[in-house]
Amino acid sequence: MTSKTPFFMVLLSASLWGTTGTAQTFLQNSHPISVGAMRLAVGGVFLFAVAVSLRKFSFKGLPKKYVACAAVCMACYQPFFFSAVSMTGVAVGTVVGIGSAPIMAGAIDWLIMKRNKSWKWWSATSLSILGCLLLFVNSEDVVIHPLGILFALGAGLSFAGYTLLSEKLVKNESPVSVSAVVFLISAVLLAPFLFLFDSSWLLNLNGVLVSLHLGVLATGAAYLLFSKGLVQLQGSTAVSLSLAEPLTAAILGVFVVGEMFSLLSWAGIALIFSGLTILSVPHKKTYPKAA
Repeated sequence: MTSKTPFFMVLLSASLWGTTGTAQTFLQNSHPISVGAMRLAVGGVFLFAVAVSLRKFSFKGLPKKYVACAAVCMACYQPFFFSAVSMTGVAVGTVVGIGSAPIMAGAIDWLIMKRNKSWKWWSATSLSILGCLLLFVNSEDVVIHPLGILFALGAGLSFAGYTLLSEKLVKNESPVSVSAVVFLISAVLLAPFLFLFDSSWLLNLNGVLVSLHLGVLATGAAYLLFSKGLVQLQGSTAVSLSLAEPLTAAILGVFVVGEMFSLLSWAGIALIFSGLTILSVPHKKTYPKAA
């Protein structure tokens, strides 16, 4: 694996996550929490099938405490994020939820794990978060809802927690096995929501196709790539790279949904791209001069 491969894996996973908003525009009369629950259910089954086919599915050797906490974080992320978006709109929900995750991951990394952050991380993360703000600053869909903001912050904390816990797990165990076990448990935790909320949208062709896309590509394949990238990346760096998600969502919004962007929004896209580029450039190794 080359030095840049982990960065591209995480960027590709974030790009797949960025398709979720566009995919949901093809659904009608769907409750956001039931969509999130179905996403985890399909994703969990897909990852289980991949792990079994590769003979890498195993609970043995996995620290139960970390696995349980990672599964709870992922299970919490779905209702937190989708509820935030439904209350505050896509713009505020995305910026607060996704934009707060790198800050929280960096704070946990610094305060709890005692790992100092480099100037690259600070500059790249700052540029990308500023880019997210500019990207949605002119949105007509801005609604400030206190509970929605709390849900979005909860989503950011959940994603940061999942990433830092997964970083520990994949350093010693197979990323395929880790992803399959964590997502199966989180899917079981969210399964009751499929019965508590209206899931009739699953009975039409669009519902089935969107569920497969969200579960197989935007969850199963995306988080498998993300876990593989974490083998060589710090969790806080991976969370910052995940800011490619709103970048992808914005680009799809323009070219697929037909949204119009202002000059400030395009400047935001440029800033996010700049931040991701800074993070993706590997450190240059220095060697002592010959005597």
